[in-house]
Amino acid sequence: MATQTEPLIETPGVEDGAAVWRIARDSRVLDLNSSYSYLLWFRDFARTSAVARGECGAPVGFVTGYLRPDRPGTLVVWQVAVDEEHRGRGLAGAMLDHLAARSAPRGIRRLEATVAPGNTASDRLFALFARRHGAALEREALFGPELFPDGHGPEVLYRIGPLPRAARP
Repeated sequence: MATQTEPLIETPGVEDGAAVWRIARDSRVLDLNSSYSYLLWFRDFARTSAVARGECGAPVGFVTGYLRPDRPGTLVVWQVAVDEEHRGRGLAGAMLDHLAARSAPRGIRRLEATVAPGNTASDRLFALFARRHGAALEREALFGPELFPDGHGPEVLYRIGPLPRAARP
């Protein structure tokens, strides 16, 4: 049974969509997708996503991801968030580790994510993930601000891999 310091991390279901939308909204950092998109995400991409559940079983954190169509061995992490009262305990890293371990038997050996310059929490999260898994981390500009119609800042692509065939927690 999960404790307050050891939340249960598992595959999400569509019933988690509303809670995850609220966590994303309350993060005040993530681009907020529509509530409908989180329902679809957990219907169609549940195997490449994870939720962490608190003592009452409600989601307290999540990772959404998908496989790149042109690189099926690459998991793209779309969003990572942890409810404010559960931050600072390594939960985001634990969810990434769980997802990597769950994905390794299916041949996923690389992870990609985008991070806005200045997002030190995400930079640290992915750098520590790469170090824990003995994988290289490369960063390169992906999308400049001129590509966004809404004033969105640039995004840097983080490429991590290769991951071990049996990902370690």
